Amino acid sequence: MCFPKGKIWLVGGTSDSATIARAIAAEQFPCTVTVTTSAARSLYPQRQNLKIEIASMDISQMDKFCWREQIVAIVDASHPYAVAVSEGAIATAQTKQIPYLRYERPSVNFPSLDKGAIELDSLETLVNGDYLLGQRVLLTVGYKALPLFKPWQNRATLFTRLLPALNSLEVAISAGFSSDRIIALRPPVSAELEKALWQQWQISLVVTKASGRAGGEDVKRSVAAELGVSLIVIARPKVAYPQQTSNLSDVIAFCRQHLLLD
Repeated sequence: MCFPKGKIWLVGGTSDSATIARAIAAEQFPCTVTVTTSAARSLYPQRQNLKIEIASMDISQMDKFCWREQIVAIVDASHPYAVAVSEGAIATAQTKQIPYLRYERPSVNFPSLDKGAIELDSLETLVNGDYLLGQRVLLTVGYKALPLFKPWQNRATLFTRLLPALNSLEVAISAGFSSDRIIALRPPVSAELEKALWQQWQISLVVTKASGRAGGEDVKRSVAAELGVSLIVIARPKVAYPQQTSNLSDVIAFCRQHLLLD
C-alpha cells in the first residue's frame, strides 16, 4: 500500500478552491487549506484528510506554516486579484524548493457580449479618467478598492455591492457610501436578481473585475448587453506564475506526483 508523506497546501478562499478541496478529499490526499475569513471556511467539506485554517500570512509566516504542516506541494487557487497572496506563495515555494501550481479559473470568452464592454488595465486607470463622471455607477470590485472612489462621491452617484461582513461595511462607509447605496450580498447572483438590482437603482454603468464565471462576470456581461448598461471590466493583474492550469485533473495529477507516495 502507498502512503503519502507530507501534505498539500491549498491556498483557498474561492469557489474554485472548494471544488479542488472536494476532489483532493475524494483522493484521500492529506491537505491543509488556508482561508482568510470564517465565512470562507464554510465552503469546504468536513473530511478527515482536510484541515481548514483561517490565516492571513506574510512570507515569513508562510515559511513557518510550510514547515509546521510538512507541506510538500502548493496548489494556489486564491482569487485572481489576490496578487500579494500568490506572490507570497510563489516566493515561499522558491525559497523552500516546494513544487507550486497555480489554478487559474478560465476567463469569460463571449465575443457577442463584449461589444459594449470597456476593458481597463487597473482601477487606478479608471479613477484617473472621466469614465464615472455624472454616471449612476454600481461597483462590484471588492471592498478593499472602495477608498479609491472616495474622491468621486461628489462627481458621480456611486453604489456598491459587497460581501456581508462587518469590515466590508466599515470600509464602504468610510469611503463615503451611505447605507442606501450599499447592498451586502453573498454570490452567486442570478441574472434575474442582477437585472432587478440594476433597474431598482437606475444604474447606467457597472464596474466589475474579469473574475470569470465563478465571479459572475458572464452574468454581468449578459445583463449589461440586455439592458444597454455600460460595463467596465478591470483586467486581471499580471503575475509570473511558475506553472498554471485551468484543469482540475492537472491539479490532482500534480498532487499525486508530489506527495512522495511509496
